[in-house]
Order: sequence, then structure tokens, then C-alpha cells
Amino acid sequence: MTHCFFVSDLHGSESRYQALFREIKNKTPDVVLIGGDLFPHGYDLKGSAKGDFLDDFLVPEFQGLKRILGENYPEVLIILGNDDARSHEKRLEELEQEQLWKYIHNKKVSIGAYDIYGYSFIPPTPFAMKDWEKYDVSRFVDPGCSHPTEGLRTVEPDYDLEYSTIKTDLEILTADNDLSKGVFLFHSPPYNTPLDRAALDGKMIDYVPLDVHVGSIAIQRFIETRQPIVTLHGHVHEASEITGQWKTKLGETHAFSAAWKQSHLALVEFDLENPAEAKRRLVSK
Repeated sequence: MTHCFFVSDLHGSESRYQALFREIKNKTPDVVLIGGDLFPHGYDLKGSAKGDFLDDFLVPEFQGLKRILGENYPEVLIILGNDDARSHEKRLEELEQEQLWKYIHNKKVSIGAYDIYGYSFIPPTPFAMKDWEKYDVSRFVDPGCSHPTEGLRTVEPDYDLEYSTIKTDLEILTADNDLSKGVFLFHSPPYNTPLDRAALDGKMIDYVPLDVHVGSIAIQRFIETRQPIVTLHGHVHEASEITGQWKTKLGETHAFSAAWKQSHLALVEFDLENPAEAKRRLVSK
């Protein structure tokens, strides 16, 4: 069995990370997947806002974990989320040389029989940070949200801001690959599912009611069409509290969310050979 841990949206909480490290030491999973929003809010928009969280906390903690576990150290796969500055991307890639993790945004890695893909971009939001926002399936933007061409960026984009979409990215990333053993580490949840339900009930912009579902239509359609075995999501913290569900199925694909509004660590555990038996635990800090 390929035993996996999945977490997301830790937002620089050292206590959540410490809870994760304890669980890794106790259960020694084969793979740990971290689905974005790694850092404290506002960290390194124009330099470190809360100290050097990456090099002073994350790196030493993962180094210590690797020393303790030795050959039992898991394969750690990470992406960034919309609250993370893309300026950290280069450093995360550099740190792959220490074999602490693999940074897999817009990449594929193989673990045994499985191909694991990473993808960070989300559809437009009302938030100012735009490093990880793209148009979804078209240049339409929901009421109350701002265009990806606006707002703050920490690096110059390496794509066409006006016309690049999540839909096209996923087509390029996967091409005609066989996804029967495919696993996707997304930050955005799929649209119109229990995983993307936001607390927007009754809210309006210029008399237009806001959509309470804020996930990606492109990701939803991609899953329904291509049917990977597992997809992993975060971003919408309150969704599972509102819907009572942290997992769903789209066709034969098992989709899990580890986003969580409260202070506990939401830890999703599953075996790639049997994702139907996945469990989520809320781990006390």
C-alpha cells in the first residue's frame, strides 16, 4: 500500500506544522502532500513580514525530521497557494537539492505506479495578491472579484496575463497522458461541489447575488472528463463546516479537501490503492 498524508492551508501556523511532524514521526507515511498556503499571511510581499519562516522554521524542521526518520523519511510533495508569494518558488526549488521535498507546481512526478501532478492557480478572487490567480475558462470574472491583471505580484508572470487560463494549462500539463493512475495536487477545489462552498449566503454586489461556489470550473470539467483516481484540494476553509463534507466523488474520481477554518490540523489519510477508505482527522495542536 502507498500510504499518503494530505494537508493544506497551514498558513504559517507553527503549531499546525508541529502537529503534522508528530503525525509523520508516529505513522511514517510513504508520501506527504502539502496543497499550498504554506506561509504566514503577508509573508515576503516586500521582504519578510514575520521573520524568515522558510529558512528559519520550515527548513530546519524538515531537516530534523529527515535525520530522525532516515530511510523512513516520506516523499514530500508541495505546491504554493494563492496566499503565498511566488517569489518563494525559486528557493523552494533550490531546496530540492537537500531532498527535503519536491516542488511540483505544473509538473509531474512518478511514485511507483502513480503519476502525481501539481497545480497552484485558482480562479479570480476579491483578494489583492494575484501571483496565483488566472482566468478560469474564459476572461469572465465573478461580481466582487478583480481581474488577474490587477493587484499585487511578487514576480513578473511567465505567461500571457490576458489570455492564459486554468483550462488551457491543464490541457498542456496532461496532454494525452493516461490518467488512470493519476493524482492531482490542486490548491483550488472544483466548482459546484461540497469542497468549494463559501460563506457568501445573501451577499450582493450592485444588487447581484454572489455565487456561493468559488471553485474552478476548469478543474471541475477536467476531473469529470479525464477521471484521475484522486484529486486533492484546499483554499476554501469554511466549506466542510458549511456542507459537512470534506470529500466527494466526481464520476469515479475521489476528491478530498484538507482546508479547515478552525485551529486544528485537518489531516487526510488515504492509500492510493484504496482511496475510498480515506479518513480525515482533526489533530489538536
